[in-house]
Amino acid sequence: MELKGKSVMVTGGAGFIGSHLVDRLVEEEPSRIVVCSNMFLGSRNNLAGAEARFDGIKLYVVDVADYDAVLEIVKDDGVDVVFNLAVIPLPTSLEKPEWTIEENVRMTTSICRLAREGLISTLVQFSSSEAYGSARYSPMDESHPLNPETPYAASKAATDHIVLSYARTFGIDVSVVRPFNNYGPRQNWGKYAGIIPLTIKRIMTGEPITVYGDGMQTRDFIYVTDTAEAVVRIAKSEKTRGLVLNVATGKEVAMIDLLNMIAEAMDYTEPFKHVEARPGDVRRHIAGVELIKELIGFEPRVGIEEGIKTTVAWYQVNMKP
Repeated sequence: MELKGKSVMVTGGAGFIGSHLVDRLVEEEPSRIVVCSNMFLGSRNNLAGAEARFDGIKLYVVDVADYDAVLEIVKDDGVDVVFNLAVIPLPTSLEKPEWTIEENVRMTTSICRLAREGLISTLVQFSSSEAYGSARYSPMDESHPLNPETPYAASKAATDHIVLSYARTFGIDVSVVRPFNNYGPRQNWGKYAGIIPLTIKRIMTGEPITVYGDGMQTRDFIYVTDTAEAVVRIAKSEKTRGLVLNVATGKEVAMIDLLNMIAEAMDYTEPFKHVEARPGDVRRHIAGVELIKELIGFEPRVGIEEGIKTTVAWYQVNMKP
């Protein structure tokens, strides 16, 4: 399936991963790119580069859970393909668990309804590696049990089941991507920030680097532009339909090693601050990536050390504490 000449919607497209996906989609020469975001963590600034290169971007500030509102947008813009990244993130679920679950399920069922009614042709649904919970075996392939440890993770596992049930019951055309830990420029560093931008901000504001627990928790970090590349290729491949695919590097990094990389990139030499482990923090994550290699030949291009240096440099230039 080609994306050239098609009308493409990216929900959550003003956010971190979503805006990088918009950047990558511009290269496919669609007729238009429709961005829907409630701006919970998104920003118009994240789209500036794409808008400068492509005048077919339309931004709607809308709650994707509002079916009627999204329906009007889909009808007006003749949307063919939807990349559904709309999500309430993990840290929010530790403060507002019920709301996070309800919103994530409502946003996904809203898009599934559009597909069931034949108003869009293809859905690429974003899942999360958090749905797996801590590794029962490694690497964690797509058959690994779903054992979510936070309300956010449970909501993502639920939406995976919902989307795949629509595929089986109603025959909608869907692929599910399950990204592992993304990082890179534009990642939110305010409230609900991830560990990399949060650590960069702490160093820039003179605070100590914080280690949660013993720091030996591992994650499979993937640079955000690699994820965007993989997702576009998944959307274009009919072989991925009805499947869940991990999007990751297949390499694990201990949190303490990650923090040391950031410290080195920022010439930070002060002692680290050790605090209690966060609730629901999974112990080990490393992806099995054989399926995505087999189906679309995907190999990440950006290594973790290079990616951390590039990310640190972006924040130092673009963000002021």
